[in-house]
Amino acid sequence: MKLAVILAATLALAACAAPVARPTGTAPVVPTYTSVGLERVVGQNADGLVQLFGQPDADVREGTARKLQFSSAICVLDAYLYPKDGAPPRVTYLDAREPDGSAIDRASCVAALTRRREAR
Repeated sequence: MKLAVILAATLALAACAAPVARPTGTAPVVPTYTSVGLERVVGQNADGLVQLFGQPDADVREGTARKLQFSSAICVLDAYLYPKDGAPPRVTYLDAREPDGSAIDRASCVAALTRRREAR
């Protein structure tokens, strides 16, 4: 009889416990960026980019910063050049996308644009 009372009391207390909160979704996946395949571009000055890809399709200057844009049927590459310690601006960041705005790997875009230059 005591066992039945203890078991009933335990079950009654367990029913009063708050439910465990479970996550409703997963955190968004944040893309990781590597510099693999970008060695020929990162650190280049504007002349080096022109030598590698040809004339830019856009050249935007804002203060001491500069953005050179190169495009092909495969992708669009934005190279951001910033000066450091009085030296001429050099590429410190790259952004790449397909012509429709979809994401594309930056190194793949660099390779495609390099082939564009070789085809000229």
